[in-house]
Order: sequence, then structure tokens, then C-alpha cells
Amino acid sequence: MKKVFVLIYGIINYNLGSIALVALIAFLFNKIPANSYINGIDDGTSSGTLPALIVNTGLILLFGLQHSVMARSGFKQWLARYLPEAAERSTFMLATAIVTFAIIVLWQPMPTMIWQTSSAAAYNSMLAIGLSGWALVFYATFQINHFDLFGLRQVWLYFRGREYSAVPFQAKGLYKHIRHPIMTGAFIGIWATPVMTLGHLVFAIGMSAYILIGVYHEEKDLLRAFGEKYKAYTEGTGKFFPGRTRQDGLA
Repeated sequence: MKKVFVLIYGIINYNLGSIALVALIAFLFNKIPANSYINGIDDGTSSGTLPALIVNTGLILLFGLQHSVMARSGFKQWLARYLPEAAERSTFMLATAIVTFAIIVLWQPMPTMIWQTSSAAAYNSMLAIGLSGWALVFYATFQINHFDLFGLRQVWLYFRGREYSAVPFQAKGLYKHIRHPIMTGAFIGIWATPVMTLGHLVFAIGMSAYILIGVYHEEKDLLRAFGEKYKAYTEGTGKFFPGRTRQDGLA
């Protein structure tokens, strides 16, 4: 029964995380259905620039804090006292979904206009570019191991009674040219928008800062894990955009 519970727990949290990501994309592009109880990023009544900035900055910090704390080995060891190790990534997905929904529900609009497309063609073009960024995020997860990244592989192996083994890093596909294509897609998704208000700008700046800080620490961890191979890989590839020809690296 414990194995069944962990499997169901992983499946539920995978779906919650997926729904949260789709909801966030709709939120950013103000595509929440009109009859929904949830506003888009620019919808709702403004509470004033300063109060909104305080609330929104706090929500972004909450997102960064949740990701940072749960990525630490000390937290994982603490969590293992209460849940099987196989459920750790699924728990991360659950917490991420909760924080993401909190951002969507509690975000305070800051409607001051920064830029706005002037024609339907320009609007649709910017929207397509932004959505292509989120499509890149999704596609890039399958360039490594989508189901391991989001916790399904761990709970499935646990259910089958098989020992978990970490997925080896391989510089293939997009990763031959970009070290962090998932983050590249996120950058495009949060910045390429047909309507950029002050509120959206605050979100974009805050999340971009988190991505840069997170990638900095992730690369330090990867250097410790893979040593000279990863160092050679970083010297031959761009961090977020192609800029160098990969000569050597991980295979």
C-alpha cells in the first residue's frame, strides 16, 4: 500500500505542477477565462504602486525561497525522515504548484503601461514568440529526462521495487549548443509579451534575477559533480544562447 500511495502521490503532484505551469502562462498573457475567479497579471483593481510592489516582490521571493530551500541537501535529508526518498521530487512539484497558484491568485496589478503592440499582427507575433518560449521549456525537458525532472520516474521505480539511479548528463540535442535551454525558454516566455505593464515588468525582472542566481549555484554543483568534463562543456557552449561551438564536454 505504501508503494501504491507514493505512486498516486507522484502522479497527482505531476499533474498539479503541469496545471500550475499552464495556469501561469495563461496568467502572464492575460488569457484567463472571463468567468474565472482568477485574474490575469494585469486584471483586477490596483491597490496603488507601492503596496502592489511590496506584495508582488514578496510573492517572487516566496517562489525563490521555496525552490532554493527545497533544493538543499539538508532539507532533502529532513524530508526523508517523513517521506520515502522517491517522493522528494514529487513533493517539490507540489510545493511549486502551491506557490505558483499563490502568485496567480494574490498578484496585485500594476497597470502602468511600459509598451503595447500597435496592431493585431504585432500583437499576434509577440504572443507567438512568448508562447514559443514556453514550448521550448517543455521540449527541453524531454532533451534530458522529463519524467525524472518532474518526479514520475522516481515514484514508478519505487512502485516497481527497483533502485533509483540518477540520469547521467548527456550533451545532446539542444544541450550541444546551450547549457540551460529550459531557462532560455523561460526568459523568452516572460519577456516576449505584446503588452508589458509595470506589473509584468516586475515579474519579469524578479524571475530573471532568480533564474540567474539559481543557474549560478546549479553550475557550481555540476562542476563539483562532473569536474573537468563539465568545465570543458561550459567552455564550449553558451549558457543561455548559442555562441560557441562545442569542442568537448559530457557525452
